[in-house]
Amino acid sequence: TQGDVFLTPKSIGIFVMGSVAFSVATASGVIFAKIMNLFTKDKINPLLGAAGVSAVPGSAREVHLIGQQADPTNYLLMDAMACNASGVIGSAICAGVLWSFLAN
Repeated sequence: TQGDVFLTPKSIGIFVMGSVAFSVATASGVIFAKIMNLFTKDKINPLLGAAGVSAVPGSAREVHLIGQQADPTNYLLMDAMACNASGVIGSAICAGVLWSFLAN
């Protein structure tokens, strides 16, 4: 594939939109976990909110590694994978709803 065919303003725009969406989803997960901690007795690690994006298993591994850098006794991988799975399920549901709107 030639670079001038692939790297067009449209493809760069799609990449930028995807990057922004991924960043917003990650930040929203962390912020929502922090808000949830204000109202619950049992606190959760806000990093788990960042694992809610459906980038399996990359985001779960990153959350686990960042958590272990802060506290080596942290073992967040299983919890982060659960959040990852819920992100995949949520993405599938949203895609189904979007398709149902586009089908009409």
